[in-house]
Amino acid sequence: MNAYKTYVQIDATGRLVLEGLPFRQGALLEVLIIDQSRPPQERAEEWSALMRHVQSLPQAQTITDEDIAAEIDACRSGQ
Repeated sequence: MNAYKTYVQIDATGRLVLEGLPFRQGALLEVLIIDQSRPPQERAEEWSALMRHVQSLPQAQTITDEDIAAEIDACRSGQ
């Protein structure tokens, strides 16, 4: 996957224009839009709350370090 990161501002009409992208014409791109106007501390607190929630799920209680290591190895080997 090729990734390209840039910052743009929405214009007065509410449009967002991306120009000069380093991809071929007709390429199918996935677009993720993140509001950077929120304070970093607020984003960090929301991320921490999400991680606490995920870690409290019943499925997360049975995952071992060995399970994590095996999944990382499988991803790295292309499985």
